[in-house]
Amino acid sequence: MIARMIVDWAVALQARGSWVPKVQRVTYAVTEPVLSPVRKVLPPVRFGGFGLDLAFTVVFIAALVLRSIVS
Repeated sequence: MIARMIVDWAVALQARGSWVPKVQRVTYAVTEPVLSPVRKVLPPVRFGGFGLDLAFTVVFIAALVLRSIVS
């Protein structure tokens, strides 16, 4: 999830380099199966040209809670 967040910010900030598309494909392949069902229930909220992905936030917090329960 943290790698996806970093890659999304790199794309948003228009980072250049051959590593960006490669890492983006990998992070999306790993995280999208988890985020997609949540995104169907909680679509991104738009604030003008800015979008806040609530699904990412919910899954990230759920992962933190699960990690603290398991540890």
